[in-house]
Amino acid sequence: MRERSITLPELSLIGDTRAALGAGLGLLLADRLDRDQRRAIGWTLLLIGIVTTIPLAMEVLGKRPLPSTAYQAYQG
Repeated sequence: MRERSITLPELSLIGDTRAALGAGLGLLLADRLDRDQRRAIGWTLLLIGIVTTIPLAMEVLGKRPLPSTAYQAYQG
């Protein structure tokens, strides 16, 4: 398994995008609001979650993996 380090702001952004995606999906499946309101808000949150996930995933996955602990022990 490859390990990567991420900053606290990156972790927060990842959590926020997951929350928007989940809230959007939840609104699409719920019956609390009238149909038009629910669909408008749900699709908006879902799309925001998807669109913001792409650059974050590219940033995190594009980072160089951390050296393995065996390699660090050998070098150190």
